[in-house]
Amino acid sequence: MAGGNAIRGSRVGAGPMGETERGESAPRVVVAYYCANGHVTRPSFAEEPGLIIPEVWDCPRCGFPAGQDQDDPPSPPRVEPYKTHLAYVKERRSDAEGEVILDEALGALRKRGLIQ
Repeated sequence: MAGGNAIRGSRVGAGPMGETERGESAPRVVVAYYCANGHVTRPSFAEEPGLIIPEVWDCPRCGFPAGQDQDDPPSPPRVEPYKTHLAYVKERRSDAEGEVILDEALGALRKRGLIQ
């Protein structure tokens, strides 16, 4: 046996802690949450007066929202694709409005002599 120190890696006061040392734990309420991928999450909440249990909980496995109704879990959030600046402009203006604005800008540049 190398070293001969039987308590190596321990510290003073380390050891198993029981209810007598920690005190009694609060009564708990376990609630099941179900996500759209079929995962089940069962967090526990301390039972206390005025306890409000959340209707939706984030699934720790996939990150989707999970609800308490197993037959009708919340739908996953809709992720919109990245839009370019041009896509946002096209949402606000029609092609005809764009043509008018372009003609005004080109006219101003021609007036200043920057283009022909």
